Amino acid sequence: MENKSGKFITFEGPDGSGKTAQLDILAEEFIQARYPILRTREPGGTSIGDQIRATLLDLKNTAMIDRAEALLYQAARAQLVDEIIKPHLAQGGVVISDRYADSTLAYQGYGHQNTVASLEGIINYATGGLIPDLTILLDLAPEVGLQRRLDAGGFNRLDSYDIEFHHRVRKGYLELVQIDPSRWVVVDADRPFDDVQAEIRSVLQNHFDDWGY
Repeated sequence: MENKSGKFITFEGPDGSGKTAQLDILAEEFIQARYPILRTREPGGTSIGDQIRATLLDLKNTAMIDRAEALLYQAARAQLVDEIIKPHLAQGGVVISDRYADSTLAYQGYGHQNTVASLEGIINYATGGLIPDLTILLDLAPEVGLQRRLDAGGFNRLDSYDIEFHHRVRKGYLELVQIDPSRWVVVDADRPFDDVQAEIRSVLQNHFDDWGY
């Protein structure tokens, strides 16, 4: 892992877990409390990355093969890491990202039934070896998350994969937690929004206190 003076926090989980809505509220809350937080997202977060995001999520792009999908994610990620994340960390700040490399392992790895080893090299190349200090997984049954997405009217190309794909993604996330448990905190997202928010807030505050922010 590359040395850095700041701290890097990532949020992971299936679409419909409430991850983005939780992040919107909590990041703003900590920013208002004068924590040096920069909030970003994947894919996207830069002008180039947002163009790649539009291609990746477009429901018209059903012909996209899984290797092309994985490589496009790395292109967007490489731009985000070098343009946004690393400069803020170098200044001692905190970066909170809505998704990062674990999404590739869960979706393009476990979901598409590719080996983790087949993806690790391109992820390392894209990120320059940058690994989060903390990853919060909002865990939720795929059926619940996809129904939430349908109800919200925000379905995208990855949401449209069959339910077995989404079950493999969830299984993949939970296996990643077992591989590196010291980095992960798992939060049950199948609860009232405010209850989930309170637990995430507590996790973040404890880590900020431990890190001296």
